[in-house]
Amino acid sequence: MPATSISVVICAYSDERREQLYLAIQSVAGQRVAPLQIIAVIDHNKRLMQDVAARFPGITVIANRHRKGLSGARNSGLEVSRGHVVAFLDDDAIADGNWIENMLALYADADVIGTGGKVVPMWPERRPPWLPEEFDWVVGCSYRGQPEKRARIRNPIGCNMSVRRDVAQVVGGFREGAGRTANDANGCEETEFFIRASELQPSSKVLYDPTITVQHQISADRTSWSYFCKRCIAEGRSKTSMVSRVGSSQGLAAERSYVVRVLPLGVLRGLSDLALKRNAWGLARAVNIIAGLGLTACGYTQARFLAAGK
Repeated sequence: MPATSISVVICAYSDERREQLYLAIQSVAGQRVAPLQIIAVIDHNKRLMQDVAARFPGITVIANRHRKGLSGARNSGLEVSRGHVVAFLDDDAIADGNWIENMLALYADADVIGTGGKVVPMWPERRPPWLPEEFDWVVGCSYRGQPEKRARIRNPIGCNMSVRRDVAQVVGGFREGAGRTANDANGCEETEFFIRASELQPSSKVLYDPTITVQHQISADRTSWSYFCKRCIAEGRSKTSMVSRVGSSQGLAAERSYVVRVLPLGVLRGLSDLALKRNAWGLARAVNIIAGLGLTACGYTQARFLAAGK
């Protein structure tokens, strides 16, 4: 059935991202199509919860009622949501003014159970010249290799996604313990969630539409090469956990295409920039594609080895 109302869940935990959180809430409050609810879920930070409630008296502010981490916070938001659709926006993301309008339009198709959209990085100064666009997922943004127009996808990027509320309830929400925490960069809970959701009915669809756009505020600490390495290793570990639940055929289908089709072209692009444009950063980007793939594979292999030894 068509969806006509939406609840927006914004999860937060950090005092350091307080100003970013305020901008995120304001971007949802200023939408051309108003949400039914704005729900701020504060993950075990009582002072931040009190401050947000005082600053935004017109929204719903609750504490994470579940296990500490992003999955528990999202599930807490789901429990108090009332809209036909529940959208999730990160606390450091800013939604475009037609974000809700464009999102709801996709739910006119009864087979659409979830959506995702474009995530544009807002760099603190400039884009790191060594970072290949194929690895913008490291900072939680859209990356080269994703669709450039509306298309079916397996799962969206977590900072810009939505799902039918009844579907989320049937599948039991996000698997707690899989989501990111302040001390752990592991993720993939969105992937596992949407694989389970899509299994409810063969005709179900998750759609990506680049007109559903948010700007993602990137903190300076995420522009370092050390963070790049940490995030790649964590992604590999996360894939191991996810594959153990959903199987490798579904859990790694998109990743195989990415490795075989997208990354080799990225290496060639970087080498071409070096040879034809005399751009030394092209070589750095090519090398980092190889390094990023290797680090992710190492994280995956290490986690598989540790799991087998238990």
